[in-house]
Amino acid sequence: MNDLPLTGVTVLDVTQIYNGPYATFLMAMAGAEVIKVEPPGGEYLRKRDARSGAGVPFAMLNANKRCISLNLKTEKGHGLFMALVGHADVVAENYAPGVMQRLGLDYDTVRTSNPRIIYASGSGYGQSGPYRDHPAMDLTVQAMSGVMSVTGFPDNPPVKSGAALCDFFGGVHLYGAITTALYHRERTGQGTWIDVAMLEAVYPSLASNIGMTYSARDETPDRTGNRHGGLSLCPYNVYPANDGYVAIICNNDKHWYALLDAMDRGDLSACEEMRSMRGRVANMETIDALVGDWSQRFDRDTLFEQLKKHRVPCAPVRALSEVMNDTHLRERGVLFEIDHPTQGPITVCRSPIHYLGLEQAEYEPSVACGSDNDLIYGEMLGVDADERAALVAGGII
Repeated sequence: MNDLPLTGVTVLDVTQIYNGPYATFLMAMAGAEVIKVEPPGGEYLRKRDARSGAGVPFAMLNANKRCISLNLKTEKGHGLFMALVGHADVVAENYAPGVMQRLGLDYDTVRTSNPRIIYASGSGYGQSGPYRDHPAMDLTVQAMSGVMSVTGFPDNPPVKSGAALCDFFGGVHLYGAITTALYHRERTGQGTWIDVAMLEAVYPSLASNIGMTYSARDETPDRTGNRHGGLSLCPYNVYPANDGYVAIICNNDKHWYALLDAMDRGDLSACEEMRSMRGRVANMETIDALVGDWSQRFDRDTLFEQLKKHRVPCAPVRALSEVMNDTHLRERGVLFEIDHPTQGPITVCRSPIHYLGLEQAEYEPSVACGSDNDLIYGEMLGVDADERAALVAGGII
């Protein structure tokens, strides 16, 4: 197999939970050697109650990584980390701003060991600014960013997204920033410090809702339920079938007339109030009722096929169990089953990034904390067995 795009890149992964680990997972699946550096006992995500399935996210996000333990709060641990930096291309971390500086492992310190290092920091609000030290988790950033304010129905309280989108938007941007910085280093020889904030990463996703703040309407609701966030498209909603729901969107007049054909309501094509998008938006309640009355005559899958046949943009609302067993995702090799050494039989995923002519890295399940101590400390740094035993006895690894 040809080398993957990041073959030869070594990453020191000092990340935790979702945000940073997803960025480094993408790097590992693109061929990088990712060395996950955890405190003795493991990072927080390892410690969640595995009986509730909480161990599965760790397994998903930490495949294909070497795992070492290291107490960064000790002088010896600090020295070992700095020695590893000399062998690395990237240091990735998503601790709260200031933590790495207090550990004496901030960018200015780390670059003394390796001036070409790419030092990538993911956080909730960034490494500077008034919000720098605000507590940041996916839920709090959803609240702070406005995501929660636009999620849900107008007459109900704000609702969080069901997915941890701020964590993962931040992680994707962190991955993109690291690979961009590596490209820049190839051209200039210069390392850099990357600062990616979840708040800033998720903001552009609110484009439709932001557009509505400039609306000429006298009153615009913050939350639009399943309707378009900017209330500028119709039909755009989730409509009932007799055994579930189907999402339907008409982006233009062509889609609308295709929907009328699917509904066998060609008589409405001449209706002046519905001929333009502006007119349909002004009559949103009427159109949603019209489509809903028709859609609920069918079962979900029949409705989907009928709409698809007429090339109406649509999709069935599927349960997570259906998605996990999806034939499309399995045929593309993204989802598959493994017998994980600690989690048992689970469905896992590869990277969503595909390169023509290249297979992704062979999947390696996540391993126990410190599993690769001998490999990394012994082979990379040349620490002999007796000294490694002393490090264990001293609580360093």
